[in-house]
Amino acid sequence: MGKSYPTVSEEYLKALDKAKRKLRGLIADKKCAPLMLRLAWHSAGTYDVSTKTGGPFGTMRFSTELGHAANNGLDIAVRLLEPIKEQFPIISYADFYQLAGVVAVEITGGPDVPFHPGREDKPAPPVEGRLPDATKGSDHLRNVFRDQMGLGDQDIVALSGGHTLGRCHKERSGFEGPWTTNPNIFDNSYFKELVSGEKEGLIQLPSDKALLSDPSFRPLVEKYAVDEDAFFSDYAEAHLKLSELGTDTIFADRDIPDCSSCPFVQND
Repeated sequence: MGKSYPTVSEEYLKALDKAKRKLRGLIADKKCAPLMLRLAWHSAGTYDVSTKTGGPFGTMRFSTELGHAANNGLDIAVRLLEPIKEQFPIISYADFYQLAGVVAVEITGGPDVPFHPGREDKPAPPVEGRLPDATKGSDHLRNVFRDQMGLGDQDIVALSGGHTLGRCHKERSGFEGPWTTNPNIFDNSYFKELVSGEKEGLIQLPSDKALLSDPSFRPLVEKYAVDEDAFFSDYAEAHLKLSELGTDTIFADRDIPDCSSCPFVQND
């Protein structure tokens, strides 16, 4: 039997459905999909498999975690989301922030990422220093994604493709510029730009370039550059894994339906 998910009430599902519609409107209006995706990723990417701490459990609502250097600018995302969150107190922040990331991918033309509710809010944020450092190479990427989070090489490359959305801001990361010519569209252009070489006006971070120099990463980059369907499929799988890090204790195997078929995760 595959992984199953906790049951949530019909009231909870209806609230998620309504919240998702409002998130679509907010993200489209504010053109903030990259920021919402970053919020979801940075919330989840703090998970540590050895200590079973951190992860996508709503702790980004705390000023302590927003104050981590890697999270510069995410206070904007939290402020934008709060008026919607206040309308749905039944929804956990943990679910809400991950739902915002799924919607961000969806409305910019990306793949449908399955979403399963049931995350509980944790009372304190993780320690600082668990997120990837863009100035480092493939060994560092594996240390963070594989050894800390428990993800694999395919996940690393696929998730890196999320840089197709958005841009770097010097005041937040020390870097400036977009990765692609249309940073508001989720497609495989990040990989196309990587394999075609650096161009004026576009950025390639050391962690991006590491994908080309690593013998295991590079074939995936080349594959995704020519096959968007393959990228979308692998990205959706990797995003799902990321969004559920640390949920094994609450997303335990049970004989209940997989909530990926619930109405609130389907496109209109």
